[in-house]
Amino acid sequence: MENKRLKAKDFGEEFAWGVSASALQTEGAHNVNGKGPSIWDEFADKNQIKGKQNHYVAANFYHQFREDIALIKEMGIPNFRFSLSWPRILPDGIGRINQDGIDFYHQVIDHCLANGIEPWITLYHWDLPLLLEKKGGWTNREILTWFEEYVEVCIKAFGGKVRHWMVLNEPLVFTGAGYFAGLHAPGKKGIGNFLKAAHHAALCQAIGFRTIKKLQPSAIVGTTFSCTQVTPVDYSPSHVRAAKRMDALLNRFFIEPSLGLGYPINDLPTLKKMNKYILPGDKENLKADFDFIGVQVYTREVVSNSFFTPYLRAKLIPAKKRKVHHTRMEWEVYPNSIYEMIKHFSSYEGVKSVIITENGASFYDEPINGRVHDLERVHYLKSHLDNVHKALEENHKIKGYFVWSLTDNFEWAEGYEQRFGLIYIDYLTQERIIKDSGFWYRDFLK
Repeated sequence: MENKRLKAKDFGEEFAWGVSASALQTEGAHNVNGKGPSIWDEFADKNQIKGKQNHYVAANFYHQFREDIALIKEMGIPNFRFSLSWPRILPDGIGRINQDGIDFYHQVIDHCLANGIEPWITLYHWDLPLLLEKKGGWTNREILTWFEEYVEVCIKAFGGKVRHWMVLNEPLVFTGAGYFAGLHAPGKKGIGNFLKAAHHAALCQAIGFRTIKKLQPSAIVGTTFSCTQVTPVDYSPSHVRAAKRMDALLNRFFIEPSLGLGYPINDLPTLKKMNKYILPGDKENLKADFDFIGVQVYTREVVSNSFFTPYLRAKLIPAKKRKVHHTRMEWEVYPNSIYEMIKHFSSYEGVKSVIITENGASFYDEPINGRVHDLERVHYLKSHLDNVHKALEENHKIKGYFVWSLTDNFEWAEGYEQRFGLIYIDYLTQERIIKDSGFWYRDFLK
């Protein structure tokens, strides 16, 4: 097939290529040089992570960032997306600034720029300062003020060096898993917690946008959304309606209010319960004229109607049960999903451009004679890029693609079992090995 020979140049000179990572998943050094505790510190201390693991060392990026940035350069990757740790910069969440934290990120940014790598920074990638969670965290409306202060500190510190900013990482996931299902930090449960947290996060994504633009008008500002193609198990009306409800939750919940369209209440009636948290002026304040939307796609979901599933009346049918090819995370390998999601987000009139800010897969990686032959990941990346190129050829608004992730890292509640990296980490020695997928990406980008 012709598409198997695609190279980066086939996407045009302006297309942004990169690799992504996050602070809590890679940095380690969880309590050194003035860093305050995060909600994940407490979550790990309560043995909520698979295998009673924790992120306290992780991939040791805090001490080995120069080595990792050298590997990005070696792979010829021009853009590096990473996040700032809120409690490393503001240990108490607000007020006192930790200069050691500011200095660390200056070193990372400077080292990127010195090596010809453009930093793309995510302001919030799930590591809320623990002291703010003690006050209610994302369920407390005061977070609008706390978050604005944090953004101001970051832009004043780094805005002179950094052009590309992302406000939030996957708000549906950190509010849903953290405040409804209790599967992620802070481990809260309940529809009330979730809807409050979600509304405040939606307001914060707009507050973050306005704050950055006020302090750095030339900044290129986006935010990122998790998303996935949703397919009914069959086309009987009840399953089709269930898929529509699931799609409203997974793919429309956070983008539509930012475009002034409000929450997708008509297709997900449970969201009417949000009205008690929506104050006068909120609908206008949810709007943000983002320069780009970051889209994070890994799989698709197949959905059936389910009378016994509260609120959604829909349930996901796992890939394993459907006996389809899946990753170690048990997510279906379904490359068409990335094409459908580019199409979906491009279809909104108010969306200027779409960038895939995460796409990747976890497989069973193991070094053999100093090499990691992760051919499944190579095939995964190739097939997804075929679909990105298809969307580009159809003139959808796709402008960039970032692989998740740079290195193997701490995969939240899954601990260290799941490996997504282009670079293998031996967690005992902290040795780095570029996988075959990393070499493939290097050759693709040349």
